[in-house]
Amino acid sequence: MRVLVTGGAGFIGSAYVREALSSRPDADVVVLDKLTYAGRRANLADVEDRIAFIEASIEDRNAVRNAMTDCDAVVNFAAETHVDRSIADQEAFARTHVIGTSVLLDAARELGVGRYLQVSTDEVYGSIASGSFSEDSPLDPSSPYSATKAGGDLLVSAHVRTHGVDAVVCRGSNNYGPRQHPEKLIPLCVLNALAGDPLPVYGDGRQVRNWLYVEDFARAIDAVLRLGQAGEVYNVGGPDETENIDVVRRIVELTGRDESLIEHVTDRPGHDRRYSLSSDKVRALGWSPATRLDEGLARTVDWYRQNEWWWAPIRSGEYRQYYERQYGRGISG
Repeated sequence: MRVLVTGGAGFIGSAYVREALSSRPDADVVVLDKLTYAGRRANLADVEDRIAFIEASIEDRNAVRNAMTDCDAVVNFAAETHVDRSIADQEAFARTHVIGTSVLLDAARELGVGRYLQVSTDEVYGSIASGSFSEDSPLDPSSPYSATKAGGDLLVSAHVRTHGVDAVVCRGSNNYGPRQHPEKLIPLCVLNALAGDPLPVYGDGRQVRNWLYVEDFARAIDAVLRLGQAGEVYNVGGPDETENIDVVRRIVELTGRDESLIEHVTDRPGHDRRYSLSSDKVRALGWSPATRLDEGLARTVDWYRQNEWWWAPIRSGEYRQYYERQYGRGISG
């Protein structure tokens, strides 16, 4: 099997590349990635000799067609992923999530690719006070990030109905784990705690998230790619729903710090209060999450503690300026 993984140098994309190589020893994996600030060759360092790598944008039609030629499947992780950045500047999100998805779908149709999988997010549903979203829940995005992701999802559905493309959508809840860029809550707080810096928490910190270890999501994506029904959406939720403040307190405990480091900051505009996904449909394919939050957090903290080579260049680069703009203060180191 020859599979094109777009955005494969990112956090979730690189986890999927490792899963694909592990579960399909004969797989021929091609990674296409633009290598933005969050897409790094370092994420693929342990498997780079087993893949083909192409540096390009999914908006580049020629690069996409060349990369996709002779592929049996496409898995699209390519995305601008941080809600805060979409609030400050939404244009890049629209280009990648809508225009880029359109380019990929056109190429998949024209080249006769066997299956296209769009990786999406629970945020397209908006917030839910109680219960859980199913795949039939209406889309109600709250941010430019989630709105443009929803736009890409709808393009996939339209290509299934209009052109008969064999495509599926996989929507995951909040992922965490090794190699996640420190603009996100868990790695941000882990690295700040290790450095003795304040841990910024939006508002009262009682936003509820459905945490999913990244390796579990990678396995779910592979199951949907192999067994999912064309035209269908599959939700993938984690095993634990937890308030953000409790996650941060657990990180403080795991890093041996004091809760006095926790600093409540002005909440994000339009911040969704609670996400929750029903995963019955993907569980029917034989998938289930293997990692509970306590275990996954401990594993994640240990990884960042042991892999300064990976995160030190990030904390010393553009991220410092981003952090100062976002939180009104710097970081140490």
